[in-house]
Amino acid sequence: MNSPPEPPGPRIAREQETIAAMLRIYCRDRHGGTEALCPVCATLLAYARRRLESCPFGEDKPACNHCTVHCYSRSRRHQIREVMRQAGPRMLLRHPLLSLYHLLDTRRKAPILKRRRDPG
Repeated sequence: MNSPPEPPGPRIAREQETIAAMLRIYCRDRHGGTEALCPVCATLLAYARRRLESCPFGEDKPACNHCTVHCYSRSRRHQIREVMRQAGPRMLLRHPLLSLYHLLDTRRKAPILKRRRDPG
């Protein structure tokens, strides 16, 4: 039997909350949405959450722009950059605590990712 997935740790949960807040701002400004995301933004949020849950650094993850591992596909990276470019400055007024945590996270160095050993 499959056990339910473990809930994310506090760092990953905060990152998920931050990207959700950014997407709400972006979607409202660009797509005329309300609190609910349009289908395109909802799909991008689901993708970002999955990628955060499978981050190889886990709770030690640095800010994505300082990371040595590219978790997002090229097209999704482009979409996320657009969201961050548009919503990032607005986050400071709308979500000051999340903005502060993100600023502190940008000061964090990316840990060295240990190589997986070949099983044979």
